[in-house]
Amino acid sequence: LLLLLLLPLLGLRGRGQGFGQTRFICTSVPLDGDMCAATAPGTGSAEELKSTVLQLRETVLQQKETIMNQKDTIRELTAKLGRCESQSVLETSPAEKGGGAGRKGGFSKNTMGDLSRSPAAETLSQLGQTLQSLKTRLENLEQFSRMNSSSQTNNLKDILQNKIDDLERQVLSRVNSLEEGKFNPKNESEERGKIESTLTSLHQRISDLEKGQKDNRPPDRFQLTFPLRTNYMYAKVKKSLPEMYAFSVCMWIKSSASPGMGTPFSYAVPGQANELVLIEWGNNPMEILINDKVAKLPFVINDGKWHHICVTWTTRDGVWEAYQDGTQTGNGENLAPYHPIKPQGVLVLGQEQDTLGGGFDATQAFVGELAHFNMWDRKLSPGEVYSLATCSSKALSGNVIAWAEANIDIYGGATKWTFEACRQLN
Repeated sequence: LLLLLLLPLLGLRGRGQGFGQTRFICTSVPLDGDMCAATAPGTGSAEELKSTVLQLRETVLQQKETIMNQKDTIRELTAKLGRCESQSVLETSPAEKGGGAGRKGGFSKNTMGDLSRSPAAETLSQLGQTLQSLKTRLENLEQFSRMNSSSQTNNLKDILQNKIDDLERQVLSRVNSLEEGKFNPKNESEERGKIESTLTSLHQRISDLEKGQKDNRPPDRFQLTFPLRTNYMYAKVKKSLPEMYAFSVCMWIKSSASPGMGTPFSYAVPGQANELVLIEWGNNPMEILINDKVAKLPFVINDGKWHHICVTWTTRDGVWEAYQDGTQTGNGENLAPYHPIKPQGVLVLGQEQDTLGGGFDATQAFVGELAHFNMWDRKLSPGEVYSLATCSSKALSGNVIAWAEANIDIYGGATKWTFEACRQLN
């Protein structure tokens, strides 16, 4: 009987750690002989063969241990990569906001910061829109100055025009840096802070100039402008709401912000931050929240043009209606049925409240322009809504909240200036 002993396993040949050149050993063993006692020519004793087998076994065990260590390393690196990818997603595209009571729990936020979570390109687009808005206001001031030969007004206008030109050059430089791949994200916060500070100063100085026009316009012929996504720019209605079993809220609104224009208004009461909120957050449609219950509204208004919107609601069966530009576009029921709107809360324009009168989140801030915010404690008729949307002289002011400059305080650089949408319609 010829027994062929293949001591080095073919799959492990040459892979043993610290193991030299291997060879095949072929020897004959008698039928009644002891295989382990056989001696291969030129190989030494059986003890040497046993030693070789043990070395091979040890080598296999070492390789197995190495493979296990490599698997552990791969799992660790995979976990780290996953965390890095998750962090990148949070920094560039915040998680979508959920519905109901969990709307504020899906995203950790710093309510003391003043920077947008938008990508740099969107930030530059917003700055460009802001500069264009400032230019339009300066053009209005030029027309006013022609009728009012005030050298001081003209000098201030020239200074503001020069500052706007400087800001445009800064924005253009940042656009070029982005296109050439030279943009340094480490300097983003500092650069944006400087530009936003300058813009706030410009808004304030232009507002001071526009005060000279207030004597010549009705108290409701003004609009609020929120040029940037921040958590410090807002307006506050001085008057709170009474207990209401029905309401109608209407306003003129203009925005091209993306994704989502943010929160045109929010009303919070003790114990309930979402007592009454209008919000368009992320890629979701605009929603109305009552006591944290949600209805999606069929508005299409994110096109940079003025639109008139109204929402009516009654506590009986929670029936609601939505109007855009004077025409009913949607309706529903079971929206917080038999829940009266609670009194003694805080009504804010331009921000969503997480706490009573505060807890603002820049990602939910309104970006755009807003005017003629009125509220009634009853359901308006379709004819009354149409009169508001067409700027009819028969249009009524809100009996709960009426749009007037004396009723609104502004904070953080939000500005007031002359409302022109109704003039364009007429």
